[in-house]
Amino acid sequence: MVKEYYEEISKGNQIRQNLIALRQELRQEGNQRALAYLLGGDFRLFTNLLRAEDPKIRKNAALILGDMETEDVLPFLFAAYNKEETLFVRTDYLKAMAKMDYSDYFSKLKGRLETLRGMEQTEENRKHIREEMQQLQAMVLRYEKPKRHHFIGYEPGPEVILVTNRNQKEVTIQQIGTGQVTELGQGIRIKDGNLKELQQIRTYTELLFPIPGARVLEGSPAQIGEALLKLSLVEFLDDLHKEGGIYYYRIEVKGPMPLDKKGSFIRRISEVLETGSEGRLMNTATDYEAELRLLERKDGSFVPMLKLYTLPDHRFDYRKEVAASSIAPVNAALTVELARKYLKEDAQILDPFCGVGTMLLERNKAVSADPMYGIDIYGEAVDKARINTERDGSIVHYINRDFFDFTHEYLFDEIITDMPQVSKGKGREEIGLLYRRFFEKAPEFLKERAVLILYSTEPEFVQEELRRSHRYKKLDEFIMNEKKQTKVFVLELC
Repeated sequence: MVKEYYEEISKGNQIRQNLIALRQELRQEGNQRALAYLLGGDFRLFTNLLRAEDPKIRKNAALILGDMETEDVLPFLFAAYNKEETLFVRTDYLKAMAKMDYSDYFSKLKGRLETLRGMEQTEENRKHIREEMQQLQAMVLRYEKPKRHHFIGYEPGPEVILVTNRNQKEVTIQQIGTGQVTELGQGIRIKDGNLKELQQIRTYTELLFPIPGARVLEGSPAQIGEALLKLSLVEFLDDLHKEGGIYYYRIEVKGPMPLDKKGSFIRRISEVLETGSEGRLMNTATDYEAELRLLERKDGSFVPMLKLYTLPDHRFDYRKEVAASSIAPVNAALTVELARKYLKEDAQILDPFCGVGTMLLERNKAVSADPMYGIDIYGEAVDKARINTERDGSIVHYINRDFFDFTHEYLFDEIITDMPQVSKGKGREEIGLLYRRFFEKAPEFLKERAVLILYSTEPEFVQEELRRSHRYKKLDEFIMNEKKQTKVFVLELC
């Protein structure tokens, strides 16, 4: 069909409709090559259409030229872009140019972006100007990465919120040395704390900054944007960073808002922030240094927070390699912290389902262990575990083998593991049998009164084995996720 549409356009028949149809065809693999063959390097058919009276003909001709991905057409596209007076078409010229090396036009495109930032926007032109600005901004960032900011806001310590496991907040609270601590629904608020010390705590998920003076935000997106500007958001960011300049950020809405409404909601807020901050707050999908998080409440209002990627978090830097079933490192750290009073220094440790090694590495960080052995039936997981362990600078002996075929010449003080879970590949009956075999096999490797620390998403299987066998004594049990009934068990071999 590419040839047919091309010939109809060449004859001047129903040009707009055939351009649209041709664009659809070019989405299929191989059709761009077919059109390039027909054109033979002569793009005049489409470059001439950039001067057509119908703006939709100009728009579609430009996009087809972009699909050709050849710099030969760049001068025509840029010239047409400069002359274009119909606002909704301008962004399409840019989309076409974005598929090519437009570095020769970079300074002019950047200048156009600055012009648009200072342009007065009305209800009639706001949408199209915003679209053009967003496309230009993305194109500028391709060749000019934003200057990075350096966080310096350690003293005096700003108020922060640690997002934690909602069932085990106390574990994190006990590790906080200074500051006023207040429990929240999903975490802990710390005022006048030591930020550098807080960064060393391994049992929180995220560190967020409340915006000073912020209360609940409500109203239209424009009103929310205006309320954020009144909070002196730029000044707050300046106080926390060595440099000023432009802050690139993204907006994340957390809550029940439907996905199809979030896009326009976020766009309108970002428009207000960008205009009101005179371009110092720039919303972008990439290369952002901050996340403006809006936590939606049941009544439709929002609580604003900031997450700063300029504040380095090196707690889990070792975790380069992961697998689909890997335990989150913060959950491994929390598991170990919950069981800390049962851990013995320099204990001999075994993880029979080690995955990528996270549980062993977090165990060793809490209380040093030696030696540590990790076993996994999946060779890829073992390879990844070795990479993570090398990055961590630890020593773990990994063995690619089925735990139930494993043998060892001496006994261990402790088993710590993330127990296998029900999945598409393994049903409840299979996992239930695996738990039974594990509890029968484990004593072969353990010293008398050895400790077992089990993170389990299937706690009923652990409880069933404890009822069935008298070889284990339950020392402790902790809820990790009440809804999913994930638990940590600390057992002792009798």
